[in-house]
Amino acid sequence: MSQVQSFDWGGWSEQELRRIDLAMQEWLKPFEPQALFESMRHALLGGGKRLRPLLCLAAREAMREFDGHTPRLDLEQAALRAACALEMVHAYSLVHDDMPCMDNDVLRRGLPTVHVKFGESMALLCGDALQTLAFEVITPESEEVGEVIQARLCRILSRAAGLKGMCGGQAIDLSSVGLQLSQTQLELMHAKKTGALLRASVLMGAACSSLDNGQWQHCAQFLTTFAEKLGLAFQVIDDVLDVVSDAKTLGKTPGKDALNDKPNFVALMGLEGAKGYALGLYDEALDQLSQSGLKHTQALSALAQLVVHRKS
Repeated sequence: MSQVQSFDWGGWSEQELRRIDLAMQEWLKPFEPQALFESMRHALLGGGKRLRPLLCLAAREAMREFDGHTPRLDLEQAALRAACALEMVHAYSLVHDDMPCMDNDVLRRGLPTVHVKFGESMALLCGDALQTLAFEVITPESEEVGEVIQARLCRILSRAAGLKGMCGGQAIDLSSVGLQLSQTQLELMHAKKTGALLRASVLMGAACSSLDNGQWQHCAQFLTTFAEKLGLAFQVIDDVLDVVSDAKTLGKTPGKDALNDKPNFVALMGLEGAKGYALGLYDEALDQLSQSGLKHTQALSALAQLVVHRKS
């Protein structure tokens, strides 16, 4: 906790959020047809916590100690591109999840969802285009990001977004409506649906390093467990907020899980039990950072604290 308290979270996050938003605007410039551009802009630049890109850049921050005395501008550029790609994949997943064939939601980040504002067909194309744009961003034709790093980033992101990650988790979610899942089953679903991209966020930032493969794998094992604990804590708190928050605070429709008869951690553990479980996961996540031996994990610690104490 002392690391978090001594870290200038406000200054660091403000600077990084500015970099992220400017970069995403650079990589999503106006194009024709305008309707597709506007829908992508609405989905990507219409607000949000930017948790995944911040996790990516915080993990890169933790790896800078291995760069030596000369700044590695190629690794900084790779991490920024990875951060933006993660937000693009996250935005695409929200666009598709909100559609009538999935969760049928009308509010996201306090704004109308993409299918409500632009229609279902454009929402489908918007999600598809955001997903493919993410991979364009992390594989530039110029030499500013090395091919080895590009391959690492593509491998991590594709696995997190596909059948072993978000898509697989969403499929489990859709097939679990009305069922009573055990804690193990519920955790497996969210390890894929939500946790996979959060884990990828940390690993993609860590992959933007000058370590050889063996050294990187050593750090990655601790960062992986940290991210898994954090991802689960995020979902538990999400379930808590779905019960206790209103639409204005939450930025989306509350009470959807209960309304749609979906399994969740509050229904399984009770409200106080779920809160306590999230705090325990937070402690376990910080313990992994401590065991990693990395010296500059303050940003990661601050983000973990933000996850379990957030109000939206």
